[in-house]
Amino acid sequence: MFDLGSRAFDNICMNGYNTRDRKNTLSAGSRRRNRVVLLAAALGLTTTIVASPPAPGSAKIVSTPSASIKHHWFQVGKASWYGGRFQGHRTATGERFDMNALTCAHRTLPLGSWVRVTNLHNQKTTFLRVNDRGPVAGNLIMDLSYAAAKKLGIQGLGKVKVEEVNPGDVQMSQALVASLPEMPPLSSPTIVVR
Repeated sequence: MFDLGSRAFDNICMNGYNTRDRKNTLSAGSRRRNRVVLLAAALGLTTTIVASPPAPGSAKIVSTPSASIKHHWFQVGKASWYGGRFQGHRTATGERFDMNALTCAHRTLPLGSWVRVTNLHNQKTTFLRVNDRGPVAGNLIMDLSYAAAKKLGIQGLGKVKVEEVNPGDVQMSQALVASLPEMPPLSSPTIVVR
């Protein structure tokens, strides 16, 4: 048998040193919790003030165009393309890869988002939908589908500028819509009566 009574961490016995450490640890946790509660309360108060309706007769709030447009994000680097070997394989979105579609793979951009890609050697531009993750090679910023590379005039590697399409940027959004292929008009449904 061993006598464990003198050990500080057994039998809920604490000597002065361990008691002090425990109090400091608890008070540090309490301070952290208090900061979080204070921050949450401040944010809640701010949200309540901003969200409350204006008083009658108060000045109207006018939004400026700069407030609605987000920061313009772009990236410059090398891009490669991938095609036949991956045709029909599943992409990160779950759809099947189509080398003849205007799509691309990017490491961080949201899947399903649209980007404008410009070949910096010939200034050709096209809009692509991000539907996959990649590229695998560390020195590349994106992989293009075969159709995208062909439209941009890229054979092998190319230096490109990638710009995310921001819905708040009216000019770029309109350019994207104008570049999309026209959809055939919807035919009226055929109703069969028996």
